Amino acid sequence: MNNNQKDRFQTAWKQITRFFKSEKTQKNARVTYQVIWNLMLILIIVGVLGFSFAGGVGAGYFAAIVNDEPVRSKEDLKKDIYNYEETSEVYFADNVYLGKLKSDLEREEVSIDKVSEHLKNAVIATEDEYFYEHDGVVPKAILRAIYQEFTNASVQSGGSTLTQQLIKNQVLTNEVSFDRKAKEILLALRVEKFFEKEEILETYLNVSTLGRNSSGRNIAGVESAAEGIFGVEAKDLTLPQSAFIAGLPQSPFGYTPYTQQGKLKDNQEPGINRMKTVLKRMYSNGYITKEEYDKAIAYDITKDFIGKKALPSEKYPWLTYEIEKRSIEILSVSLAKEDGYEEKDLKNDDLKNQYLELADRKLRQNGYQIYTTVNKEIYDKMQEVTKNYPNFGYDKAGEPVEAGAILIENKTGKIISFVGGRDFKREQTNHATASLRSNGSTMKPLLVYGPGIELGKISPGSVSANVPISIPAGSKAWHPGNYGGGSYTGVATAREALKNSYNIPAALFYMKIINQRPASYLEKMGFTTVTKDDYSHPSMSLGAMDKGVTVEENVNAFGTFANSGEFVDAYMIDKIVSKDGEVIYEHKVKPVEVFSPQAAYLTLDMMRDVVNSGTAASVRNRLAFSSDWAGKTGTSQNYWDAWFVATNPNVSFGTWLGYDTPKSLQGTYNGLEYNKRNMYYWADLINAAYKVDPKLIDPDKRFEMPGGIVSRSFCGVSGLLPSSACQKAGLVKSDLFIAKYAPSRADNSFIDGQYVSVGSKRYAALPQTPSEFTSGGFMLNPESFGDIGLKYVDDPGALIPGGKNGGNVVGTKAKLNDNGKTPDALSITVSNNKISWGLHPEGDVVGYRVYNNGRKVASIKAGDNLVYTAGSGGSYYVTAVDIVGKESAPSQHVEIGAKKTSAKTETKDTGNKSKDSTKHKDNIANEKVDTEDKKPDSKEETVTVEKDTDKNNTDKEDTGKDINIDKDTDKDTGKDTNIDKETDQNKDTDTDKAEEEEE
Repeated sequence: MNNNQKDRFQTAWKQITRFFKSEKTQKNARVTYQVIWNLMLILIIVGVLGFSFAGGVGAGYFAAIVNDEPVRSKEDLKKDIYNYEETSEVYFADNVYLGKLKSDLEREEVSIDKVSEHLKNAVIATEDEYFYEHDGVVPKAILRAIYQEFTNASVQSGGSTLTQQLIKNQVLTNEVSFDRKAKEILLALRVEKFFEKEEILETYLNVSTLGRNSSGRNIAGVESAAEGIFGVEAKDLTLPQSAFIAGLPQSPFGYTPYTQQGKLKDNQEPGINRMKTVLKRMYSNGYITKEEYDKAIAYDITKDFIGKKALPSEKYPWLTYEIEKRSIEILSVSLAKEDGYEEKDLKNDDLKNQYLELADRKLRQNGYQIYTTVNKEIYDKMQEVTKNYPNFGYDKAGEPVEAGAILIENKTGKIISFVGGRDFKREQTNHATASLRSNGSTMKPLLVYGPGIELGKISPGSVSANVPISIPAGSKAWHPGNYGGGSYTGVATAREALKNSYNIPAALFYMKIINQRPASYLEKMGFTTVTKDDYSHPSMSLGAMDKGVTVEENVNAFGTFANSGEFVDAYMIDKIVSKDGEVIYEHKVKPVEVFSPQAAYLTLDMMRDVVNSGTAASVRNRLAFSSDWAGKTGTSQNYWDAWFVATNPNVSFGTWLGYDTPKSLQGTYNGLEYNKRNMYYWADLINAAYKVDPKLIDPDKRFEMPGGIVSRSFCGVSGLLPSSACQKAGLVKSDLFIAKYAPSRADNSFIDGQYVSVGSKRYAALPQTPSEFTSGGFMLNPESFGDIGLKYVDDPGALIPGGKNGGNVVGTKAKLNDNGKTPDALSITVSNNKISWGLHPEGDVVGYRVYNNGRKVASIKAGDNLVYTAGSGGSYYVTAVDIVGKESAPSQHVEIGAKKTSAKTETKDTGNKSKDSTKHKDNIANEKVDTEDKKPDSKEETVTVEKDTDKNNTDKEDTGKDINIDKDTDKDTGKDTNIDKETDQNKDTDTDKAEEEEE
């Protein structure tokens, strides 16, 4: 500043000073101040009055629109806010995690202390930067909402705080209106009053919708998002991952990296850009440093996206669906009881369906933890065996052979593992738990032998006929038979019949107890499909149920014998726990007494023979371990079903093979018949389980015989105490009995006598019968043995077989009647000095005489080998002798060891022949030869002595012999509408057989 400017500034300053110091200026200033002050007071008053008026009107309006909103208590608000769907989780045995059950929205709750700090900060920076400062609402947001409402603005903005968003999502609706906004504000203020900030934030993190996971399922909550998008827990999320998840709520399905099919989207830019926005806000709000921001922005988040992850329902389809079904049934009963109903009330279908639907909804929304009994390793191994097993059989009509199997722990009823089928994508039926099939001969110990022993009507040594029979069944007759119409042994003990799976003895034993309602034992052992008609059908003894039975129920019932006669129901759901940790269901074992320990043990001991030397003997060589197994094979009608069920002191295990649409399994495949294909499958599965848990599958202990059981000798044709005659006949056997049911009466039906043999049969000799053709033996009167089922036997003469195993016994009614004529001459052949001939076609021929040069040199019985070895040369012929001693004309003459002769010699021989013929004129003179084809009129009635199969028979499994199956064509009625004898010969298909079975 120069001197001139300084002078001018000083002059101006003096003038201003004089102006304000003048009296006039000061007077005017005082007046102006008063005026301005008064004006300001007026404006303040008017403003206050106006604001008060406006506030009053606004407050009144606010009060009016929230008037119908109830004043919620803390508990009410807590219930509403925390009322969100959460996916239920499932566990294998021993708390091994299986996965989440299928639901519309997958969510897993997580506590705030298990969430990454980066994620919490990212959410706050993005959604509510003043979260820790406000009391639930931000005033400017309220004024903005009021303004938009009154001005009817085209853009309606919602609440900006996390608290308000929580109220909108959990309590109110998404409606955009001032009414809803007013209620939202009111409730947000109350929530902030009752709950801590951390509680509010935790709930928000659990309820937010966050797109899809790598399986394509809709997800909510940060834990599900962390696991479903990045494969980590929420506590382990990195900064970029946290930012990505925090950006999802604005547009969950726009920003999600996955499609509905669980595939990665081609364009990931929307989600990545949103992540960068979140990171910028975190940096702006001071949650991260510049260095952290730059590093996170540059990070390639796409490399953290996990690939498609199989759902439990995809990896374990049969298992997860079975768990769901059983859990829903359990919850439905629990919910009904909460409402005052009893379990029996749920027999009403409408009420039952109502609670099943409610239970299904709660299962998918309430976040239960479901603990099962299934051993993961054993289950996995069994599925692997099934996948790779090479011997199921041929496909038929586009259908493969299906399989079902189940492993149950006896004492607890735990289902350790099962096989539901071969390919869930092809067929969803669970063949272990849901498919109803005829159980063939596996029914025998459950319905015939177990109940029969319990009722004191059967013991292992009880004797039954084992020849063709006819059992009345309504207006027709039932003709059960053994496999191929064979395996007839005359008589058989219960032990032998079960071991070799003879059907006829089983049917006859069943007829002894059918009036005592043995089917009730099945219901005690968990069979849920027994019908009224099943109680009366004789064919039930061979497994011909009206509806059938599941593999689970059939195998479960076998465990009853292992449990000393107590049935323990099988189960899969061990317990169900709510998300709050409350156990809302826990299984309790409730044994049901079915058999006495003695009856259970004797049935087991008989089934041991099935595995050791009977129809399942081939299993032994396939096992990788040794155990005390007792079991039963089974085949249903027309070879539709193949079964093997066995139990040891720890577990029961059974397998089934068959077609979904019933078709015959018969025929070899890879060199194996259907029954061996099934038993080998059984062995492969149990071997796999053994490798996982040897102690469970192969216990050290054996079945222990309880007290009250004795060993007794008995006569093998009657089951009574053996007499001296029975002992001399070589028919004494021994077996175990319940002491109070042991035989107490001696057998007295044997007398000394003579018999003749024709082929394999024996008949009582007549007084006229030449003694050279009789044998000494013991006569057995069939009338003394009505208890073995003689009234159903078609031909009593078939009861005593010939041969070395029959002993020297014959029935007193086994008579061979004379046909009234002299036997026709025989035709003989000669080879290497051996003369042979066939059994005479007339049934009353009992022996043959061999002549050399007109002199009798041998008498050969009709039951022996029909061969004579000539010891010296000469002319030989043979005659036949009948039951009353009439002798036939000579057969043609044969020369043995003779030289060529002249005509003269031949004439002499001819003369000799005439002379020889004359010697028999007493037998053949004046009798007209009947040239017509006639059958002998012989009537045969016998009782049979059972072969000692334990000593003389080879193992049927190894010899390839089978035992027959049922021809159950009367499926619609399920009745025993079988044919009579005549129609049976014509193979009428209107039958209801259950003829069984296997090798």
